[in-house]
Amino acid sequence: MYEHDVIVVGAGGAGLRAAIAAQEEGADVAIVSKLHPVRSHTGAAEGGINAALREGDSWEDHAYDTMKGSDYLGDAPAIETLAQTSPEEVIQLEHWGMAFSREEDGRVSQRPFGGLSFPRTTYAGAETGHQLLHTMYEQLVKRGIEVYDEWHVLDLAVSDEDAPEDRTCHGVVGYDIQSGNVEGFRARDGVILATGGLGQVYDHTTNAVSNTGDGVAMAYRAGAPIEDMEFIQFHPTTLPSTGVLISEGVRGEGGILYNAEGERFMFEYGYASNDGELASRDVVSRAELNEVNAGRGIEDEYVHLDMRHLGEERIIDRLENILHLAEDFEGVDALEEPMPVKPGQHYAMGGIETDENGETCISGLYAAGECACASVHGSNRLGGNALPELIVFGARAGYHAAGRDLGEAEITTGKRGEWEAGDVETPVDPGAVEPDVEADASGDAVADGSGLDPAGFVERATERATERIESLLTNEDGRNHAEIRADVQQSMTDNVNVFREEDALKQALRDIREAREAYQDVGVADQSRTFNTDLLQTIETRNIIDLAEAITLGALVREEFRGAHWRKEYQERDDENWLKHTLLSWNDGSPELWFKPVILEGEEKRYEPKIRSY
Repeated sequence: MYEHDVIVVGAGGAGLRAAIAAQEEGADVAIVSKLHPVRSHTGAAEGGINAALREGDSWEDHAYDTMKGSDYLGDAPAIETLAQTSPEEVIQLEHWGMAFSREEDGRVSQRPFGGLSFPRTTYAGAETGHQLLHTMYEQLVKRGIEVYDEWHVLDLAVSDEDAPEDRTCHGVVGYDIQSGNVEGFRARDGVILATGGLGQVYDHTTNAVSNTGDGVAMAYRAGAPIEDMEFIQFHPTTLPSTGVLISEGVRGEGGILYNAEGERFMFEYGYASNDGELASRDVVSRAELNEVNAGRGIEDEYVHLDMRHLGEERIIDRLENILHLAEDFEGVDALEEPMPVKPGQHYAMGGIETDENGETCISGLYAAGECACASVHGSNRLGGNALPELIVFGARAGYHAAGRDLGEAEITTGKRGEWEAGDVETPVDPGAVEPDVEADASGDAVADGSGLDPAGFVERATERATERIESLLTNEDGRNHAEIRADVQQSMTDNVNVFREEDALKQALRDIREAREAYQDVGVADQSRTFNTDLLQTIETRNIIDLAEAITLGALVREEFRGAHWRKEYQERDDENWLKHTLLSWNDGSPELWFKPVILEGEEKRYEPKIRSY
């Protein structure tokens, strides 16, 4: 068993920043990651980091834009924390040597992004995430922080009191991809989940194949509520053949969207009469699909994004890697012709419920970055707000886990504050096929953990994980996970996409139920113990099934149109009934639905919901 004060799971932007913060606070900290840090998906982020740095801008304006973009489902304490702290975190990155793009006078460059009232998005060409990741990895190496890379975390070691609010997280269980060994990692002070997104729930996504929502699924099964899972962001500019992202920076620099008729449809058809291509992402994605559905799409699938008029010098200076992406994946020379683009799954606004310090309702368990939901983004994230979320809340989680007093959180977690029970009619029973029954390595049912010390909980979780892996490896003739995963991904893309209808959502739940039943007989054909990707992807598929179901349940119960959640049957935002967060708790394998109010009270004012137009 390995032991550290703080264990960070995941080595992307949030994980690196959390580890650095915990180490600054004096903790013995280690990162456990299934990927080497510089291979983390943060490196694929292109656009930039929102921060109020210049005269004429303010954190208050940043906070207002974020709340408006969230369609008033964000929590003010989290939003204001982001807006207030982002400038100092950006300056810290600059002091660490991050290669920001610069103006002629030497200032860090800032560009307009969708939904912003001021051009506050700092950037490094169109590879901001790549620069951020490498800058923080340098700090990790400089500080000598230990990294267990290519260790796939399987489970959390959590005590088993009846109420999640009474439980404590004592560590994690990791699988060494190189050796096949299963080992426990005890965290004396806290575990921070920074495992990124869940894009592989869909078959057309900008996310890497490693983004399978592991942290969200593990926390969910350990009892931590997951929040607002129905809100999935579909980025309006992805390449049709692959889902590869074309940065919002293209539109921020002046790129134009055209339909098959050569019309600048964002203005021509009134989708966003003021901001046009720089409306928020949910607005632009729906506009593009409306054009395709109206017969004005190109090849009945996509629209064109044109940046030729920006000129070769400006494009190469600020957007050079976009030229390579268009050429490599679509065979398009974007200096000479427009690029084909269509909406693709990009980001999850929901995730593990946390407060503004990154802590969940389970003592000692934290989450930061895309796997967490504080909630900064509400029902729709603004472009340029993901990277500051990583560094702001990654740092706060690291500091808090290591013992720094950040003050009492204003956001409550779990069923500690005001909440109400929820219910939704489903065509099939959601949740586990059979009730969760924990067993020890011999297969005998395990009694409660009373009497176990912290190390004992880690040992017990390690035994259970080992038993599960052995059962998968000995069922070499079982169902192949890839078929099950593909069915779920296709159903989610067909039924739980930009446009949502009740019958389609119910069909998705039926499909997910079939996948759960098929997964009962899943097996692993590859019997090797080293670099067994078949085994690991089989484990990931379970996470995909759990999260696909959670997204769909949230989408079915929310009977309104808010942000990225469009319902055919409900075409208005309903603040009277739905100005609240959707939460799901995993109770012995049965998802429990409940709600809690949105916090609109800020530091100095209340954010009153208004009509959101661009």
